[in-house]
Amino acid sequence: MKITNFVTPPEHINFLAKNLFGNCGEIINGSIAYLEPNGGGPVQLHTHEHDHLFIVVRGEAKVLFENSTHIIRENESFLVKGALLHSVWNNALETTTMIGISVKSSDDRCIK
Repeated sequence: MKITNFVTPPEHINFLAKNLFGNCGEIINGSIAYLEPNGGGPVQLHTHEHDHLFIVVRGEAKVLFENSTHIIRENESFLVKGALLHSVWNNALETTTMIGISVKSSDDRCIK
């Protein structure tokens, strides 16, 4: 595992932490997802009112947009604007573990 941009907080020992996002707006809900190889969805690109903040805990995910793709690697996060056509898929040969947080009124500053 590549560890970059992690720090040891004051008064901690053998402990590494990394901020994944800042103030992204009001949290609607959150979930953990296990994307099997070739898994993801929805099959058709979609839009909705809320934004998604995806955090990959293990593996690698790819977000498909109408004209581009974004890769989210382990220990990274990425904010997907709900108004953009999108879909998310496993981009690894093993199961990818990802946390998804749905937020209102997001701000691009939450991307790390």
